[in-house]
Amino acid sequence: MKKLTLPTQIAIGMAIGVLLGAWLGESILVIKPIGDLFLRLIRMVVVPLVFASLLVGTATVGDPKKLGRIGGRTMAYYLCTTAIAITIGLLIANIVQPGAGMDPIVQERLLADFSAGADASVERMQQRPSVTDTLLDIVPQNPIEALATANMLQIIFFAVMFGVALTMVPRPEHKAAVLSFFEGVSDAMIQLVHIVMLIAPIGVLALMAVAVGQFGLDVLRVLLLYAACVVVGLLLHMSLVYTAAVRLFAKMSPRRFFTAIRPAQLVAFSTSSSGAALPVTMDRVTKGLGVPEQVSSFVLPLGATINMDGTALYQGVATVFIAQVYGMELGVGGQLTIVLMATLASIGAAAVPGVGIITLAMVLEQLGLPLEGVALILGVDRILDMLRTATNVTGDASAAVIVAAAEGQLESGEQNDATA
Repeated sequence: MKKLTLPTQIAIGMAIGVLLGAWLGESILVIKPIGDLFLRLIRMVVVPLVFASLLVGTATVGDPKKLGRIGGRTMAYYLCTTAIAITIGLLIANIVQPGAGMDPIVQERLLADFSAGADASVERMQQRPSVTDTLLDIVPQNPIEALATANMLQIIFFAVMFGVALTMVPRPEHKAAVLSFFEGVSDAMIQLVHIVMLIAPIGVLALMAVAVGQFGLDVLRVLLLYAACVVVGLLLHMSLVYTAAVRLFAKMSPRRFFTAIRPAQLVAFSTSSSGAALPVTMDRVTKGLGVPEQVSSFVLPLGATINMDGTALYQGVATVFIAQVYGMELGVGGQLTIVLMATLASIGAAAVPGVGIITLAMVLEQLGLPLEGVALILGVDRILDMLRTATNVTGDASAAVIVAAAEGQLESGEQNDATA
């Protein structure tokens, strides 16, 4: 008998959890420690994974002299489209408000239940420091303390600065040793994510059973609306932003562009991994769209590391959704923090399935939102992960085309036929 895939196991675990919660009610709380264990394992991975992968990514591409003109254009495009993606997600979430339709009594119980520090989190969100203090607080006075307390903005800043400094180390053997060490840490954390995800079906079962047992089936209705918001946002970003970009900046037919990269999108969708789709993406961009190898070999691997538009959009929707479900007001300052956090987090996100959950946990921790909210969205996360990975790969390909056109190196021919 063929073994069930992990996404199928998670979906089954979620369904069983919902049934058990609806059947047994609050007596299902006996299995709550299982869900708590799963959440603690996720928290355990966040800091080392983000720090190591971000440091390695920065050290690899962070030297301005080496990056030159192509690197600057690539980085600018990736960061701009990522910020646009998050903004689209936030706009949709604020207009539709997928998590706001829950019974106020259920919201109060969720808020009271999510952690012992709920009151402190709410107070911190209501009494935010000034913009100047917030920006200054990004710079850690003690990086070790930032790592120990999981202050993610400070961790990101330190990792980026560490990576930049590493590129300037004059002795290559020292640079290689440090880089090799953190590459090993990053690889090990990715494997640890895979190990943690092996118990995801049981963890999701427990978390969903407890959620439904405590708060009823009202949670499920808003979950479907949340998923619809993410899907609509991803489709809008692909069909509007990338279409406009390739037509305006590369003078290329969007139909020709999407037709050429369809195989890469399918690989990305089926594997939920930008890294796994990278060879196909490079082949289609070079052979199908006329991008020279010296451009595609730089832009696309970089994109697989730092360009996570789909993931960033999903994080914007998910964060607002979880805040709405728990009846917590983010405000303009909180949502601007989401834009900053998700943009920076996209630089350090590994190109592997399910890593969006890890970076989402990072954003939730920074905003003081309950990490338990991850349980509400994990059951539908894999299908959304497939869609946002296809979006990420599409963004990588569009960047390669646009950078090649800006450099005057985009080959003419049928791939550049604007009338197609």
